[in-house]
Order: sequence, then C-alpha cells, then structure tokens
Amino acid sequence: MNRQALIAGGGIGGLAMALAASRAHWKVELFERACAFSEVGAGIQLGPNVVKVLHQWGLADALRHVAAFPELLQVRDAVKGRLLGTLRLGGVMAARYGAPYATVHRADLHGLLLDAVQQHTGVQLHLAQPIERFHQTPHAVTIHTTEGLRLQGDVLIGADGLWSALRQQLLGDGPPRRTGHLAYRALVPQSSLPAHLRGQNVTVWLGARMHIVHYPVRGGAWLNVVAIVNGNVTTGTPSRTDAWDHSANAADLAAILAGSHSDLQDLVSAITRWRLWPLCDRPPMQGAYQHAQGRVALLGDAAHPMRPYLAQGAGMALEDAAELGHLLGQATGSALDVPVLLQHYAQNRWQRCARVQARAQRNGQIFHAQGLVRWGRDASMKLFGEKLMDMPWLYGYEQTL
Repeated sequence: MNRQALIAGGGIGGLAMALAASRAHWKVELFERACAFSEVGAGIQLGPNVVKVLHQWGLADALRHVAAFPELLQVRDAVKGRLLGTLRLGGVMAARYGAPYATVHRADLHGLLLDAVQQHTGVQLHLAQPIERFHQTPHAVTIHTTEGLRLQGDVLIGADGLWSALRQQLLGDGPPRRTGHLAYRALVPQSSLPAHLRGQNVTVWLGARMHIVHYPVRGGAWLNVVAIVNGNVTTGTPSRTDAWDHSANAADLAAILAGSHSDLQDLVSAITRWRLWPLCDRPPMQGAYQHAQGRVALLGDAAHPMRPYLAQGAGMALEDAAELGHLLGQATGSALDVPVLLQHYAQNRWQRCARVQARAQRNGQIFHAQGLVRWGRDASMKLFGEKLMDMPWLYGYEQTL
C-alpha cells in the first residue's frame, strides 16, 4: 500500500478501476461528482470477454444473482417480423469462450462493483468532490478538487465519462460529437406485459433508419428495451446532450414505428414511460497518446466513447481496468516505473478499443440500412447466420490478469 492511485469518476469504469488497483495492492482515492453512488436505469449486455473479467475478480456469484443469461440472440425484420438470423449464447458461448453472455441492469452491475470495492480497506471514496485540475511531474501527480482538497499520488486515472474534464486538460480535443442518433430507453417488469411480449432472449428488430433491441435483466424479471433512431433531438428537449436522461414522449416513438410489425408496436404501446438519450461519441482512437501521458491515464468513455451498436461500451471500460490493474501490480520501487507501465497499458489497449469503436459505428450503418444495402444485409444474415454474428476477435479476447 505504498503506492497511491487517484481516480476521477465513480461510475462502472471508475469502480472497476478502484477494484483492480486495490487487488494490485495499491491505495486508492476515488472522487465522484455526485452526492451519492448511483446509476441510471438502463440495461447492459456483457459479452464473454467481459464476464470473464468479473469472474476472475471473484464476482461470478454476485453477477449470477443479478444478471440474466440468455440462450439466444435473434434478429428480426422490424416490418414483416421474419427471422433473419440467430446466434446461440448460453452454454454454447460459455464453452466456446470460457464465460457466458450476460444481460444486466446498469445499477446492479454498479452495485456489485461498489460492494466489492468497499470490502477493500485501502480504498477511500469521496462523494460530491470532482477533480477540477491536475499537475504532474516525472515523480508524482497532484490533483485539486472543487472543494479545495489537494492530494498527491503516483497515478491519476480519468474514468469520468463521455464529458471527461480530465481528458480536456490532458488532450484538449474539445467536446464529443453528436451522432445524429437518438436512443429511447425503457425498463418494464415482465409481469406487466402480455405473455406474448415477454422474453428471456436478446431480440433485435432491424428497420430502415432505426432498430430496437430488448433483453431480460434482473434475473429475467424485467425487460430492457432500447429503440435507436436516426434523427435530431425532439422539440422542447434540453439542447445539452450531456444531460442525456430526458423525459421522452411515447407518442414520438409510436409515430416512428408506424407500419412496423404488430408485436413491435404492441411492445412500445405497453410501455408508457421512455427516457431519451441523444447519442454522442468520438472518432476511433488514433494512437496510444489518447490513452495515457506521463502519470495520467484515461479509461472507458473518457478515452474511447463509442456507439452502442456492438454493446461493448461498459465492456471496454472493464477490460481497460483489468489491463491497467494487472500492470500496476508490476510496479517496483522506482519512481519512474509508473509512466512506463502506463505506456504499456496504452499500447496494449488503444488499437483494440479503436477497432471496437469503428466496428460499432459500421454496425450502426448496417442496422439502419435502406434499399439495396438493407436487402443485402438481410440476405447475408439468412445465408451465414451465426458465422456472421459471432465475433471471435471480440469475445475470445484474453487478458493476463
């Protein structure tokens, strides 16, 4: 505990990093902007590459108690309802990649990470105290919080999300870009839905300039539904896209889905409360310098925000934390070894994260395709099915933890 890690952000990425650093026998000081640790109501898909990390951290039982483990991912045409392709999950994916595919409520994943972090005595959590600025030398990094606290550490990790203040001081590359896509999100108890709308698998409906995905969370008791459409923020919605959890009008979504399959329209009609999320991202990473410089490293959305079309945003944050935690565990007594380890982290991560960012952006174009491209997409999916949807390069990723 003679080394100290300073972490900005108490979301999923920040807590994962706190856990990874404490497991590497570092003292941790984590600073969260909010007055309480919480997560918004939304679901997350966790591929086997991510579930494997949680298992290696000893969180398999905790995850099993809160997550669902679908057996199948099915893709359907949003207008005609016909099945376009399937990907076997469950035991098939666990046997293939060493861990299952899971779906979980964000708050449940956040909660199990928080519980794990609080079991480590070397972690101090600071609420309502965001890091305002930092200064680094070859031997240390010093932070200043908005509440006037000044603290020195050996490394500073920016896990402060899409609108990261630490990124702006480190890289100065401006705000994220608007994608022109909107996400309507809802969570609903399955017991409140008609029987034919309930489900324990991941279902994706593909339409022109839109798609909808729904899957079980909270052990299968709830259904998470996300509709993503091409379009601008609706009239009357706050213009700041960082305040993403806006109230959304269900009538807007119903109008967008006019003409879609009856099951899809029935599902949307059965949900009265939707939240609107204008999607933002950044271009794929261009180099290791965007992940770490000196004694400061970026993690998760602070480093590589991505579109949700590959369901890997939280996953890449957890992979980042696992990689960086492993490397911090190799720190020696030398005052200069930490920047070297951070460069290893950056070199090990940036190309994979850039590939995921680029693939997610490409998937969005494919999901929302029109005309001949849409016809070709559907034909390819029906012809190649699982071979097209499985991604060994993504799900089979191995880390030395």
